[in-house]
Amino acid sequence: MRVREGGGEVAAAPRSAPRPAPTLAVIGAGPAGLAAALAAALRGARVIVVDAGAEAGGQFYRQPPAAFRALRPQALHHQWRTWERLRDGLAEQIAAGRVTHLRDHHVWFVERLARSHSPTAPAPHRFTVHALRGARQEEPAEVCVDAVLLATGGYEKVLPFPGWTLPGVVTAGGAQAMLKGGLVLLGRTAVVAGTGPLLMPVAAGLAAAGAEVAALVESARPKAFARHAATLAGHPGKLVEGARYAGQLVRHRVQFVPRHTVVAAHGDGALEAVTVAALDSAGRVRPGTARRIPCDTLAVGHGMLPHTDLAEGLGCRVDGVDVAVDAEQRTDVPGVWAAGEATGIGGAALSLAEGHIAGCSAAARLRGAEPDPDAWSAAAKSRTKAREFAAVLRAVYAPPAHWAEQLHDDTLICRCEEVPAAAVREAVQELGATDARTVKLLTRAGMGWCQGRMCSAAVAGLAGCEERSARRPFARPVPLGVLARAADDDEQA
Repeated sequence: MRVREGGGEVAAAPRSAPRPAPTLAVIGAGPAGLAAALAAALRGARVIVVDAGAEAGGQFYRQPPAAFRALRPQALHHQWRTWERLRDGLAEQIAAGRVTHLRDHHVWFVERLARSHSPTAPAPHRFTVHALRGARQEEPAEVCVDAVLLATGGYEKVLPFPGWTLPGVVTAGGAQAMLKGGLVLLGRTAVVAGTGPLLMPVAAGLAAAGAEVAALVESARPKAFARHAATLAGHPGKLVEGARYAGQLVRHRVQFVPRHTVVAAHGDGALEAVTVAALDSAGRVRPGTARRIPCDTLAVGHGMLPHTDLAEGLGCRVDGVDVAVDAEQRTDVPGVWAAGEATGIGGAALSLAEGHIAGCSAAARLRGAEPDPDAWSAAAKSRTKAREFAAVLRAVYAPPAHWAEQLHDDTLICRCEEVPAAAVREAVQELGATDARTVKLLTRAGMGWCQGRMCSAAVAGLAGCEERSARRPFARPVPLGVLARAADDDEQA
């Protein structure tokens, strides 16, 4: 292992010295990353956890800062005991010297180094993890390791509608993150809308924290679950969890509005109300069903997408929007594993199972041994069941098929480049664009600061093309000075 941060470098061991144990970099400290790090460390691997957070936990186990002195942070979470087990296990492995946790390290690229043909080469695979340290993300850091495990999570899918750029309109996950991490309520009266399993815990959390949740507007049809009764019966824990959230919503008198969607958000400089309307069987708004709900906060979500930038930068195969892996969670790039939401959105239980399998596999193969599937047989069963359940959720919670019909010509699609729906429609209908990349070249949608992460789903929907990941050279913006210093280091090497 070589760690070089801010220009300094730990000297390499003399060639005659015994080679240290192979090192695995786990990128991400959410459920998948923590499970992978613990599994690998307990099986003899040296592990470096590289994470952007100030503390471990990722988005799912996000905690308020210690300075807030929150008396009951567990009130904002479920699966708290699982988090405590992961947290305590990580602390034990760090104390034992088997795990190093690099906090506030924002990874922007993983470099696959050329394999040496020398018989004295120290490792079969070598990678350099490039990161930016600190809140300002300007100080470079490099970590050289033998293998990489990507547990990069996912991000929310954003589907625009008239008024979605008003202050007070946030994603459902954003509202939950501010509540969990900052103990912040955006306003007094909220509407939670969209589709997906995240909406219920968000609405319940906001209501428990003191907000008046005027409505939970879900575009899916609850009766759709009946078609999957056999699969759901095999997940009693999930059914109990859903019933618990439903009970909380009833206690807080949150109105549940199924098979409806947000048509528009209204306000003069800030959100004042939303209009919702019923959907027909085809997913179109039914005329004459619109109604206005006063609110100062709208938390809206339509599911999630995997973070695949680092995987694609390494050349890993991506199927649609998911990083492709085998039964051991290996990608098709030697020395690279992936686990959790990056391989397909499926929730914390699936992420934990995949992370454990990936960590076991990586530890064995770094030792030059063939992995024993018995080491993760229980996790493999959990993975299979969790994937079945995730498939049901994807089928039931699909966004309305005709959501794009509600967009006005002046509705912004790409906020970074201020590209309206009219420009995207013109690119498709008049200029012949048939894919998101061509729309991007014709309209600049996706060329801004977020590099299409916010607008890619909307552009694909308007263009009528399949939603696919867009390969980007870097996973996040990088100061030119960092790239210049990296080039100087390469020339001096």
